[in-house]
Amino acid sequence: MAGRTVIEHCAIATADPEGTEHADGHLVLAGGRIESLGPGPAPAGLTDVTSRIDATDHLATPGLVNTHHHFYQWLTRGLAQDANLFDWLVGLYPVWSRIDEEMVHAAARASLAMMARGGVTTAMDHHYIFPRGAGDLLGAEIEAARETGVRFTAARGSMDRGESDGGLPPDFAVETTDDALRATEDAVRAHHDPSPDAMLRIAVAPCSPFSVSTELLRESAALARRLGVRLHTHGSETVEEEAFCHELFGMGPTAYFESTGWLGDDVWMAHCVHMSDDDLAAFARTGTGVAHCPSSNARLAAGIARVPDMLAAGIPVGLGVDGTASNEAGELHTELRNALLVNRLGPHRERALTARQALRLGTIGGARVLGRDAELGSLEPGKLADLVLWRLDGLGHSTIADPVAALVLGPPAPVALSLVGGVPVVRDGRLLTVDEEAVARIARAQARRLAEAAGR
Repeated sequence: MAGRTVIEHCAIATADPEGTEHADGHLVLAGGRIESLGPGPAPAGLTDVTSRIDATDHLATPGLVNTHHHFYQWLTRGLAQDANLFDWLVGLYPVWSRIDEEMVHAAARASLAMMARGGVTTAMDHHYIFPRGAGDLLGAEIEAARETGVRFTAARGSMDRGESDGGLPPDFAVETTDDALRATEDAVRAHHDPSPDAMLRIAVAPCSPFSVSTELLRESAALARRLGVRLHTHGSETVEEEAFCHELFGMGPTAYFESTGWLGDDVWMAHCVHMSDDDLAAFARTGTGVAHCPSSNARLAAGIARVPDMLAAGIPVGLGVDGTASNEAGELHTELRNALLVNRLGPHRERALTARQALRLGTIGGARVLGRDAELGSLEPGKLADLVLWRLDGLGHSTIADPVAALVLGPPAPVALSLVGGVPVVRDGRLLTVDEEAVARIARAQARRLAEAAGR
């Protein structure tokens, strides 16, 4: 029998269906899974205990689950600071089209390191720019995730609608429809692991209505369902996107997506800011999920997503960092706070979200959006031992009696321990799997390479 890890004397927020919490509890981990948990100290007489952790003044939560990101953008942080989405994209597409395998690996390592250090145990990336001759960009991300030690959903994106076809990307930054479909299928067959404890899964992810043809959307949905994988894209992010869809397709984004087979419980979309009551009803009826990205939505002045209404309708909602060219912090735990604060600026005001709802968005909500809520996202016996111990006895948190409020409303809490399948990835705020200084140094060098290649 594998050795047991016992964690005791910590507050626990399980994010289970009942919202169970323990002010002073314990967890027992074995074989990469949660064996048991509950109030008070661990039961006496446990055998094969190889590690016993006194977690006094800490909060245990499920590991955070990121549901939307663009790793490559780590190399272009701080650009186009005062632009809306379309102007931001037009300004940055020519830069991004110069990326190569070495750059993407460096950007992915930095993005993953930043998230993992902040409590993310399951990461996701949506990569959709594949310049000709750039190398194995998806493989570079997959290798970076393996090195970092977090679970990873790699969404193989694509674009085939360039400027000459009425899209936003320059023509040299897009693939042909057939090439995109072929490469996506190859990625799924080569890398997707459907097993419950998988470290790597692949999703099918055409970029957006303004960069993808109707044919690619329809064929990608059929491909994903034939291969049994999930689908991801951007949807209803801005008023400009709404106008674009009405002009080009004669309908809004949600209706357009439904006409192409892109609503369903195997689909999740990023942003979903501008949603009518009918749009929300369609998502609720079909089980389509949402990756809520509050910081990016604010950075690009996209608006406030109707998250309280989504939750009330039963729509699956998780949190996303989004690309770090529109969320330079690159951390998911700050999105817990921003989700709560931004949504309270909307019509529901102080009743929009609670601290515990925000935590659920970043844990079980994200797991549900990625189709992994049966195995992770909450602390329950039998689930994977993906969890975080947050230190709450320091200057930033020690006077907030409610540990969940301390985590969500307080400053970013230090990660004392982060486990993925019971394996330590972070201890005392430091990554154990990669050298942070080396990651930062290499990413800086690759950012300079990209800027030079783009003539900046």
